[in-house]
This record gives sequence, structure tokens and C-alpha cells, in this order.
Amino acid sequence: MPSPIHSADYRFRLRDGLVGAQMLFVAFGALVLVPLLTGLDPRVALFTAGIGTLIFQAVTRGKVPIFLASSFAFIPPIIYGVKTWGIPPTLCGLAAAGVFYLLLSFFIRWQGSAILHRILPPIVTGPVIMVIGLILAPNAVKMAMGKSGDVGMDPGPAILLAAVALGTSILVTIFGKGLIRLIPILCGIAVGYLVSLIFGLVDFTPVREAPWLAVPGFVCPRWNWEAIIYIVPVAIAPAIEHFGDIVAIGAVTGRDYIRDPGIQNTMLGDGLATTAAAFLGGPPNTTYSEVIGAVALVRIFNPAIMTWGAIFAIGISFVGKLGALLRTIPPPVMGGIMLLLFGAITVVGLNILVRAGKDLMEPRNMVVCSLILVCGIGGMSFKIGGFTLAGIGLAGILGVVLNLVLPGARKESKLR
Repeated sequence: MPSPIHSADYRFRLRDGLVGAQMLFVAFGALVLVPLLTGLDPRVALFTAGIGTLIFQAVTRGKVPIFLASSFAFIPPIIYGVKTWGIPPTLCGLAAAGVFYLLLSFFIRWQGSAILHRILPPIVTGPVIMVIGLILAPNAVKMAMGKSGDVGMDPGPAILLAAVALGTSILVTIFGKGLIRLIPILCGIAVGYLVSLIFGLVDFTPVREAPWLAVPGFVCPRWNWEAIIYIVPVAIAPAIEHFGDIVAIGAVTGRDYIRDPGIQNTMLGDGLATTAAAFLGGPPNTTYSEVIGAVALVRIFNPAIMTWGAIFAIGISFVGKLGALLRTIPPPVMGGIMLLLFGAITVVGLNILVRAGKDLMEPRNMVVCSLILVCGIGGMSFKIGGFTLAGIGLAGILGVVLNLVLPGARKESKLR
């Protein structure tokens, strides 16, 4: 029998509030990074992360100690969507991605979890995740060199700030101990911001003008078929990541969450959380691996700690000066983080292929992998009626179709 402090049963207690706040602290850097990079409101992202986590807990009956927040996989399509159609139509595509999760959860309920590996094997998901990481690499470099935004920055100071943020994140990732090792992004941003202050590169005027208390800037979606077609295929990657995270948290707590509450219900909770976030103007939600690491570190498995984390996230989302302060972070600092982030996403996709033992020189695998990469990174697009299919969306759909129609498919091994 596990001791009470290590029990994985849901018990909401005041004394766990500090641990819940710590879980939010672990997720905070990654959580706000997505809206800061994509033009969405970071306070809305905090609010929707809290609401999304509570929705997930309700669907899974409070059985899984996991926190949901902004998904990195959607950074490239959100940036493209905001530039191409604006925020409301992009949110329509993000809401549709949540609906994709819902449909996938019902499909898993009908066919079983093995269907994920038949439709989305490593030879498809690996290259698609690599495309997600590489497609905006030029944007990361531009930000790091101070060439992004309306007002540029001299390359010298810009590269220095990017190098400081990047170097700090790398050092924390490699040499960090305990809780610090789980927050490399937050550490990188903090040190880069401190150096920006030293060089006088931060303007606090927006912070002084912002109110202490303010309702987050919620935005409603606006229907757009092109955004839906472009964004929904991106959900392939987080769907596979979700499966792996549920397995991982089960290994930490010693419980089989694939069976109870069931992967179909955890996917349903993720889908409802993502759809709700999009209808409020926030980025899609996903399960956070760094929070799983924090749970393993502190050895407190009570899922109610995530309820506390959600409550704190919702509470601080109403602090007006917080959003203004986050927006004062110089772009090169974010660029330095993006250099590591997009590279890390690419390596995740590559690692999926390595772990699956795929022979990429086998003709069928070569065809599927090469066409996903070249069409996705190269920016191929074509019109279907009045709609344009391009980028990650095209790469994802192409990979699924090729895997299903090309002869010689072999039984795929599990990703995790």
C-alpha cells in the first residue's frame, strides 16, 4: 500500500496548494512562450490552461496527475495563420484541431488504442514532427539576429541576448539539478531579460500603464475553411505525444491510465480542453512532459495538485501588469529560446524514427519520409476548390495517405 503522501487518489487539500503552485511554475515558461511567439494573449493562455486542466480532470474523473497547457506543435501554423487570416480565423482552425481529438477519442473507443499505430505509425509521425520543428527555423534565426518585428535591433546586441538566453537554457538542461532542470526555458528567458535590463533595452511604459486587475483579452473564432484544412493535420503530432505522456505518468505513479480512465477518455479531455481554449482565444492545450518530471521529482501523486495549479493559472491571468511585463521581453531573447526549441522538436521526430528501428533506405519508407519532409519544409501548396493546402497540413495528410495506399506496409512497433 502506498503511503498517504504518495497516494495517486484524488484528495483536494489546502496543504497541497504550494505544490500546485510549483507545478504551474514548472509549466509557466513554456506556457507563455507559445502566445508570446504567435501573437496571442499570454494571460488568455494562462486562463485556458487552467480551464483546460479542470476540464481534463472532470472527464478523467480526477485520476491522472497531469497539467495541460500551450502546445509547441502548433506554433508554426498559428504564426502562419495569424499573418495570413488573422487571429479569429486561426482560432477556428485550432478549435477544429480540438474536434479532431474528440473524433480520435471516439475512434479509439470503437477500435481500440492500437488503431493509433496503424494510422499514425512512426514513419509518418516522425517526419511530420521534424517538419514542425524545421519549417520556422528561419524565423528563429531572424529573431535571434534582431531582424523581426517592426523595429529592428543591431545584430551585435541582438545576438548577445540570444546567446545568453540560449546558453542559459542549454546549461540548465545539461547541468541543472532537481526542479531547476525542469525549467530551462524559464531560466533562459529570465537571464536573457536580466541582461536586457542591464543594457537598457526594456521599455516599462506598457507595464506602468497597464491596470493591476483586468479581464484577459478573450477572442472568439471566426469560421474559415482554409485555416481548418491547414491546421487540423498538425494535431497528428500532439496526439501521439499525448499517448506517450499518459504512458509516462502511469509509469511514474504505478497506475495503468491507458486502461483506467482509458486513453479514449484522456484524449477526449485533451480535445475538449483544446476546443474550449480556441473558443476563448488561447492556444491548443496538450499534456506537459516537464510537469510529469516534476511529479516524479516531488513524489506527490495526488491529482488534486493539478487542480491547485489550474486555480493559480486562472487567478494570475487576471493580473493586467503580468501580460504587459511579458510583452516587454526583447525578441532576440525569444529568438535564442526558439533556436533550441525548434531544434529540439526536430530531434523528437528523428528520435521517433530511431526508436522504431526504421530502415529509411527501404524504398517504401524512403518515399514516405522524403516526400513529407520536402513538401512540408519546401512550402509546397495547391488549391482544392477555393481552399489552399500547404505546409505542415499538406505534409501530414500526404504522410497518412502514402502510408495507407503504398504496398508493403509492415506492422509498426509502438512509439513508447
